[in-house]
Amino acid sequence: MSDRMRWRYGDTCPVLAPVESATEIEIGDFVWLDGSAAKPASALTWTTNAATTQGAFQTKFLGVAMQKSRSGDTTPIRVATRGVFEYECVASTFVIGNYAAPDVSVNKLENQKLIKVSSSTGAIGRVIRHYNASTTTVLFDIWSNVVQGGV
Repeated sequence: MSDRMRWRYGDTCPVLAPVESATEIEIGDFVWLDGSAAKPASALTWTTNAATTQGAFQTKFLGVAMQKSRSGDTTPIRVATRGVFEYECVASTFVIGNYAAPDVSVNKLENQKLIKVSSSTGAIGRVIRHYNASTTTVLFDIWSNVVQGGV
């Protein structure tokens, strides 16, 4: 997915996260902390099923990339640990407070797509707008588990 600024409003409480030279991160990617380096959601190793993998991601969720890191770059990137963002999602109706987690595609997490989940397990944020009809984009408030303590 190409770089896309998905932040809409609110304090982002950014951190500067180191990135390994072989890691590529796009603006808007969900990122997690692997030891001391940021990586995109798709780089997390698949574990058993979607719910288990989303749960593993949630525990290491750092935030949303606000800067790009190309292969070969080693400069730390700014990562938002809070704020309201707009993402594509699996078509669904949403009410304020619904939980959202990274969607899954072919046994890996999506870097920039959400799915509604029924509980806080695996969630990286909560929906902040009511959608009466099925929608394919959603506004949600992220919560970094690493910095903010999670959903």
